[in-house]
Amino acid sequence: MTVPRVLVTAHLPGDAPARLAAAGHDVTYRDVVTAMPREELLAAVVGVDALVAMMVDRVDAELLDAAGPQLRVVADVVVGYDNIDVAACTERGVLVTNTPGVLTDATADIAMALVLMTTRRLGAAERRVRTGEPWQWNFTADLGTGLRGKTLGIVGPGAIGLATARRAAAFGMEILLAGRSAPDPGVVDGLGARVVELDELLAASDVVSLHTPLSAATHHLIGAAELRAMRPTAHLVNTARGAVVDEAALVSALEAGEIAGAGLDVYEDEPRVHPGLLGRDDVVLLPHVGSATVETRTAMADLAIANVRAVLAGDEPVTPVRG
Repeated sequence: MTVPRVLVTAHLPGDAPARLAAAGHDVTYRDVVTAMPREELLAAVVGVDALVAMMVDRVDAELLDAAGPQLRVVADVVVGYDNIDVAACTERGVLVTNTPGVLTDATADIAMALVLMTTRRLGAAERRVRTGEPWQWNFTADLGTGLRGKTLGIVGPGAIGLATARRAAAFGMEILLAGRSAPDPGVVDGLGARVVELDELLAASDVVSLHTPLSAATHHLIGAAELRAMRPTAHLVNTARGAVVDEAALVSALEAGEIAGAGLDVYEDEPRVHPGLLGRDDVVLLPHVGSATVETRTAMADLAIANVRAVLAGDEPVTPVRG
C-alpha cells in the first residue's frame, strides 16, 4: 500500500504536522515562517497527495499540473481562499478546504482596534512618543472622535462582519449592514441594525468597515466614486482583502480630504504598501495580523490538518470549499 504524501509549505503552530505523520502519512514539513519560493514549491509538490497551503501560496493550473493526478486535496490555512483557483482544482478532481469559523473573534477584535486607532488618532500619537521629541499634555492636542452615537457601516455582514458589529454596538454605535447576502433577521434585530444598499451605507456611516471576500465582483469595490460618497469626517477600515480597495484612489481621497482617515490590515499588492500611505498620520497600517493569536492560528492549523486526514482516509472534508 502506497503511503500518502503530504506537503506543508510553512511552519504551523501546535503539533498538527506531527499528527499527520502519526497517522502514517509521509510528511514534508517546511518548518520555516517565510513564504516558499515559487520554483521550490513547484518542485516540492510533484507527486504529493495533499498540499497544506498558506495564503501566500498561489495554487493555479501550473501548480496543479506540476503536482500530478494523484493530488487529492489542497487544505488552505485561511478563510478567504482567493489564492486558490478553485475551478482548476474542481476540473482536476482536487478538493479544496479552508478554515472558517475559528478566526472570527480574532479578526473582529483587530477590526475594532483599527476603528479605535483611526478615529482616536492613536497611531500618530504613539509614533510621536516613540520619536523622543519633547511633548507635554495639551487640552486640545490629539483630538479624535468618540464612537458613541456614531454609525458603523459593515460591508459584508458575514460572521466576522457581524462579530465586529456586536463589538461596535457595545461602544454605543449605530449599525448599518450592506452585502450580497442578507444576514439573519434575528441577528439584525438583536443588533438594532438596518440593512441598506451600499450607497446609503457609504453616505451615512462615520466608519466603514470591510468584511467581504475578494472576488471578481468585489475587486476595487471601494474606489474613487465610493470614497467620494463617504463623509469627509468618515474613516475606512479594511481587514478583508487588500484589493477590495483601490489603494491609489484611497491615497487620492485622503490627499483631497474626501475622508478623514483609514485603518488597514491588508494591502492590494501585499506585502508592498502604496507609498502614498506610508507617511500619513491619518492612516493606521498593520501587517495582516487579523487572525494572529496563538489560539486562532493553532485552531486554523488543526482544522487544515483535520481536512487532510479526512480526505486521505476517504471521508468527506470537514470544511470543504464548494467550487
